[in-house]
Amino acid sequence: MLRYTLHRLLFMVPTLLAISVIVFIIIQLPPGDYLETHIAELQAQGEKVDPDKIAFLRAQYGLDKPLYEQYFVWVTGLLQGDMGYSFEHELPVNEVVGDRLWLTFIVALTTIVFTYIVSFPIGVYSAVRQYSLGDYTLTFIGFLGLAVPNFLLGLVLLWFANVHFGTSIGGLMDAEFIDSPWSWAKAKSVLAHLWIPVVIIGTSGTASMIRRLRANLLDELQKQYVITARAKGLSPIKLLFKYPLRLSLNPFIADIGMLLPQVISGAVLVSVVLDLPTTGAMLLDALKSQDMFLAGSFLMFEALLVVIGVFLSDLALAALDPRIRLGEGAIK
Repeated sequence: MLRYTLHRLLFMVPTLLAISVIVFIIIQLPPGDYLETHIAELQAQGEKVDPDKIAFLRAQYGLDKPLYEQYFVWVTGLLQGDMGYSFEHELPVNEVVGDRLWLTFIVALTTIVFTYIVSFPIGVYSAVRQYSLGDYTLTFIGFLGLAVPNFLLGLVLLWFANVHFGTSIGGLMDAEFIDSPWSWAKAKSVLAHLWIPVVIIGTSGTASMIRRLRANLLDELQKQYVITARAKGLSPIKLLFKYPLRLSLNPFIADIGMLLPQVISGAVLVSVVLDLPTTGAMLLDALKSQDMFLAGSFLMFEALLVVIGVFLSDLALAALDPRIRLGEGAIK
C-alpha cells in the first residue's frame, strides 16, 4: 500500500505539469492579450494610452518574450507562490484573490460532504426497499434534482426568500464582514450562510449519487452469494453491510475525483446568481478580459483540487476492495 501511495503521489507531478501546459495554451488561444484589448478599449473611448507604461508592463511580466519563456516564468512563479500580476485589477494576483480560493475550497469540500451524507442512506434505503412508497418518493425527488439546473434553483430560492420572508439569501457572509480580517464572528457568519449554496450546488450531485448507489446495490443484492447467505440464515443487516454494500461502494468512492470538477463548474453560475465571494464570477471576468495570470491561477487551483480528489479516491478504493490490484507487488 505504501508503494502504491508513493507511486500515485509521484504521478501527480507530471499530471499537474501537463495540466499547466494545457491551461497556458487555452488562455493564450484568443488573439492578442489583455494589454492589447485594454489599449483598443481606451482608444475607442477617445482616451490616451501611455506607451511607456504599456512597454514597462510588457517587459516586466514577460509578455514581449516567446510563449515558451512566458510559460516557464509563469510556472516557476507558481512553484514559488507568486501567481503573477492581474492587469485588470492592477494588483498582484495573491492580493486580488484574497479569501476567494479559501472560500471556494470550503464550499466545494462542504458540498461533497453534504452529497455523501445525504446520498448514502437514501441510496441504501431505496435499494433495500425497492418499489416501496419511500423508494418512489425519493426517486421522484432525485429526478427533480437531476432535471433542475443549479442556477435556476438558486434563482427560485432567492425569489422565494425575498417574497415570502423579505430577506436576501445571497452571499457567504453578512455585509459587515466583507473585506474584514477573519474572526470568530466572521466564521460564524460564513457557517450561517454556507448551507444555502451547499444545498443548491449539491442537489444535482446528490441525486445522481443516489441513483448510482441504488443501481449498484440492487445489482449486488441479486447475485448468487447473497441468495446463498440468505439461505444459510445470515441476518439481513449483517449480510448487507458485510458484502453487497461494501462491493457496491466502488463506483460511489471512485466518483470523488469526478465530483470535484462538477461541484466547481456548477458553482460558477451559482456564485454569479447568489453573489458568492468565490472564484466563479472572477474567473469568468478574467477569461473574458484575457487576464491570463488571474485566470491561469484559478484554473490551476481547480486542477489541483481535482488531482487531489482522484488521489484520495484511488487510496480509498485500494483500501476498500482487495480485488483491486495495486501493481506487481499486489497481494494475489
